[in-house]
Amino acid sequence: MIVSWNWLKQYVPLDMPIEEAERRLMMAGLNHESTAEVGGDLAIDLEVTSNRPDCLGHIGVAREIAVLFGRPLSIPKALPDETGPAVESLLDVAIECPRLCTRYTARLVQGVKIGPSPEWMRQRLAAIGVTAINNVVDVTNYVLFECGQPLHAFDFAGLRGRRIVVREPRPGETIEAIDHKEYALSAGMCVIADGERTVAIGGVMGGAATEIGPETTDVLVEAAEFDPVSIRSTSRTLGLASDSSYRFERGVDSHGIDWASRRCCELILEAAGGVLCQGVVDVGPRPKPREAVVLRFAQLKRILGIEVPPERVRYILSSLGNAVQRQEARRIEVISPTWRRDLTREADLIEEVARIHGYEEIPEDVSVPMAPSSRRLEDRVLAKVRQTLCALGFDEAVTPSVVDAAASEAFSPWTDVAPLATRITILRGADRLRRSLVPSLLAARKINEALSNPDIELFEIARVYLPHEGPLPREPVMLAVTSGRGFREVKGAVEALLDALGITAELQAAPCGQPPLDPAASCRLALHGETLGYLGEIQAEGLKQFDLRSRTCVAELKIEPLIEAACLVPRYTPLTAYPAVSRDLNLVVDEAVRWADVAATVRAASGEPFEGLDYLDTYRDLQRIGAGRKSLLMSLTLRSREGTMTNQQADAIRDRIVAACRQAHNAELR
Repeated sequence: MIVSWNWLKQYVPLDMPIEEAERRLMMAGLNHESTAEVGGDLAIDLEVTSNRPDCLGHIGVAREIAVLFGRPLSIPKALPDETGPAVESLLDVAIECPRLCTRYTARLVQGVKIGPSPEWMRQRLAAIGVTAINNVVDVTNYVLFECGQPLHAFDFAGLRGRRIVVREPRPGETIEAIDHKEYALSAGMCVIADGERTVAIGGVMGGAATEIGPETTDVLVEAAEFDPVSIRSTSRTLGLASDSSYRFERGVDSHGIDWASRRCCELILEAAGGVLCQGVVDVGPRPKPREAVVLRFAQLKRILGIEVPPERVRYILSSLGNAVQRQEARRIEVISPTWRRDLTREADLIEEVARIHGYEEIPEDVSVPMAPSSRRLEDRVLAKVRQTLCALGFDEAVTPSVVDAAASEAFSPWTDVAPLATRITILRGADRLRRSLVPSLLAARKINEALSNPDIELFEIARVYLPHEGPLPREPVMLAVTSGRGFREVKGAVEALLDALGITAELQAAPCGQPPLDPAASCRLALHGETLGYLGEIQAEGLKQFDLRSRTCVAELKIEPLIEAACLVPRYTPLTAYPAVSRDLNLVVDEAVRWADVAATVRAASGEPFEGLDYLDTYRDLQRIGAGRKSLLMSLTLRSREGTMTNQQADAIRDRIVAACRQAHNAELR
């Protein structure tokens, strides 16, 4: 934001050196970039953060200077003479898209004479880099840079039907803007139309059809409030940025709209003559009153480490525009000004006191009381997850939350509902909020393959966005991994993760037919009967779809069940003094029998001596085993806590297991 030193003098006495003003503004949060001399004036470039749109005008900067230096602030009353006919009899305004435009006001000035602006106005605009055009257009620019409220002036004769309609574009609608380029409009944008056509892109740029020109005699002055997200989306989609869109994106002061409209009409009468019609067409709800915010004086000492006298606190807050409702010995209650939307909490008021009182007033060695706190269970679980996966050779990735339509449709195991689409295309066509982390990780894998990286072992912990009937999507946190290892290795990594989290519940596996996973090397994972996630190798068609060249295995797990089941406090379990006994089992079963079912039967039949069961291999042979049959090779570990287990006892348990598997799965010992 560039401000004129001479322009600022209209609102606040500048009897201090400019270097001191720059320093104090910088210390108060408006970082000083540079100062340049322009035509006998000084142009001061200040960096304005996104939470301070009130300083995107000279009055906002002047208000800061007035508070910092204790100077009086003078703001024009903006009370133009209204001597013309009633504006309601000449103009009709309707808002058909209240979500995109919350308020629209219009005033009408008749009989203006278009010509050059006054010299003082041209000089002030030139100092901040704005080219003078004519007296009416220059006034709208002047008021914008004066108070931060964008305005637009229409040639009233160019409005067909003498009406304004704020709406979304119709299919295929285009507009020629005042830069004399044609723009294709789309749904979700906000346009200003007359009785027949679009005449402006709301909040961004006016149209050529109603541009102020030498023949203009009647001027309609627009002052409105548009949805910031819509303005940002429209500006980026059309590649069309303006000083107006920059301010609307950051939010304007709803209570300052009428002042800006009156101020604009006042200056038009002064610079171009004419008659202002009586009244204003004001459509849309009035802004709601703001809630009071309480500041406890003791919090200043606790957070800043210094005492600030209550009267000094009251002066600072009231000078900034906060209306003091009540002050007591220990607290003060204020209602923040409408131009400061960022003042909603006690901490915000403390920050205001600190920056105006002066950060340099806080000694470097001041002690600030600290209260110990413990990390949430969620944070501790996620830390353990990251530690375990990094120890297993995975690297953490951070990927965008949007993917393109093809990737979104390729893998969406958590919902069949269509993904939420953004109006702003991000990163080469990515405009869908992801319903799974896997497509994003596969895109990262593709990039690494293109760079010939030998090891591509990645994981990510992030939210996905699952649409449902409510106004907002569900946003569960997921864990996804992608690996060049096989199904068994990645499944082992998942089991190691559960073990690190102290989860003793059995990890259940069931068939998974979710494309693009290979049905022969994939499964659905569950804990306590509830779905935990998916695991599997990408089949050939999937590799081709994601443009991958090498073997790829993926897994995606819900974080919430892991948090609920985690036991991060180690528990002591005494070790038995007796040795373990192992037995290998080779069971021939039907092809349809799942390993998980066989393993469950083996555990149940083993009884108390059971200690572990390891899967070794699956063997198929048409001649030796027969069609539709397979051999499952496993290793069983047994241990007794009462004494050394004999071979006869181990063999008896083995025989009991074989009998149970024969009965449950038609299994035979090979």
